[in-house]
Amino acid sequence: MKKNILMVMLLLTAAFGHAQEYVFKVLANKGANEVKTADAWVPIKTGASLNSSDELKIADNAYLGLVHKSGRPMEVKQAGSYKIADLAAKLGSGNSVVNKYTDFILSSNSEEGKKNRMAATGSVTRGLSSIKVNMPAAQYSGIYNDKMVINWEPAKNEEGLIREGLTYVTTIMDMEDNVLLTTETTDTQVTVNLGDGKFKNQTAVLVEVQAKGDSKSVSERHVIKRLNTANREKIKNALATDLGINPESESAMDKMVLALFYEQNGLILDAITAYQDAIKTAPDVQDYKTAYQEFLLIKGIKKEEKK
Repeated sequence: MKKNILMVMLLLTAAFGHAQEYVFKVLANKGANEVKTADAWVPIKTGASLNSSDELKIADNAYLGLVHKSGRPMEVKQAGSYKIADLAAKLGSGNSVVNKYTDFILSSNSEEGKKNRMAATGSVTRGLSSIKVNMPAAQYSGIYNDKMVINWEPAKNEEGLIREGLTYVTTIMDMEDNVLLTTETTDTQVTVNLGDGKFKNQTAVLVEVQAKGDSKSVSERHVIKRLNTANREKIKNALATDLGINPESESAMDKMVLALFYEQNGLILDAITAYQDAIKTAPDVQDYKTAYQEFLLIKGIKKEEKK
């Protein structure tokens, strides 16, 4: 029902957009936030469009991630009332192409988007299997940044239940299987700095994750390839001219926009890291976690499980 309402809202916005152009779209929402349209206050929904005459009421400990029609992101965290026109004025002038990325994720969350994704990815039954690292196929293994978050699905037993108390060993090797770095964690992710001296002169490396002491619970080996100089320069220029945001920003919205940018430019590993950074920055905002899971499914990195 919730998905149907969202789809209707998006269709109505498209049909009557000529009457009143939207000012913001809601990319993420947490808490009992409301919007006043005409004389009625209604709960804010992710994916909704906000017009210049609308007003917002932000609840205590709430969060709202917006994207302006110019493509620039904005976060609203402070409880209180806000006029959309005033929020837009605070952004000032300027443009970005962020909308082509945010529109993609909003459409993917619709019922039609979910149906298309299911047809493309299929489903998988639960059972005992090797550790599944959330990394793409080799042809999509290029990476722009030095920082990389490697994460994986927790190992499960034959009944599909998570195996508790495991320690995971992540090993990074050169293309001749020489070990460059080994880390241990009880978590299901590690952060690696590819700018470290250990990886000097390595244009490509291999990654493998194993449950410590269990040779049967081991992942496939995944390749990571550094972009060449020309492609790195191309991405650097696009970040500066297209997005107009600081890649080092501590804003969860900015990190989410970076994730969408990398995703649409085929940099899946960089997108994974940006998604994880957004989730870590705003851990209570479920929309970011949902967007990341949708991303994994759409890209075929993860498959639906039968219940």
